Amino acid sequence: MGLLAGPVPVDDVRVWIGDVTSRLLGDTIGMSEAGWHSPSLLPGWSRAHVATHLARNADRFATIVADGSCDGPCADPDVQFLELECGADRTGIDLQIDLDSSAGALDRAWRSVDDWDRPIRIGDDEQPLSVLPLIRLHEVAVHHLDLDISAFVDDLAPETAAWLLRWVLSRFVGTHGPAMTITSSSGQTATVGSGRVMRKVSGTDQRLWAWLCGRAPADAVDGARGLSMDLLA
Repeated sequence: MGLLAGPVPVDDVRVWIGDVTSRLLGDTIGMSEAGWHSPSLLPGWSRAHVATHLARNADRFATIVADGSCDGPCADPDVQFLELECGADRTGIDLQIDLDSSAGALDRAWRSVDDWDRPIRIGDDEQPLSVLPLIRLHEVAVHHLDLDISAFVDDLAPETAAWLLRWVLSRFVGTHGPAMTITSSSGQTATVGSGRVMRKVSGTDQRLWAWLCGRAPADAVDGARGLSMDLLA
């Protein structure tokens, strides 16, 4: 996982999290039981699976705020699989309440932080706690798309999209994917991947972010024809 250059504007990111969370909750509030248990865009996952994943993600992030590590008691893959499958069997009302209450608890955890520079462990990296809200912003935005209800990539606010793109680009630093020079309409540039052939890819922040995390086709951006990106959840 690459490191971000420069500080994360935590106060702004928390506002953006509130905005994207409110939009997601507004889009799911009237969903039928059949709708909740219909397939999402993630292979093998229903919309109920996506909602459960988002709620448990909020719980884990609140725990990280408290103890400083992503390797908490819920990191065991078997435990995560069981909680996901059990959670996905719930009713739509229970799922909606869980999404709302877990997001609220995480927001209260953010408000308790008095040192956003405190280091935390994320995989093999040590990063400042301020990165965590940015990851949560990405989680909510990308899984809103996965719900396949009414979220559109182009609807993301410019500042939100710019930081989402910055986060995803940081994850590609040092990877061995296709070699690309990426240029966004807002002026962000990055060279990622490896190989002898360097592709030039460009587009809006919104579409580049969605394409890089596997939520938009190659033709959504310029210069990406024939390239397929892995899902980054």
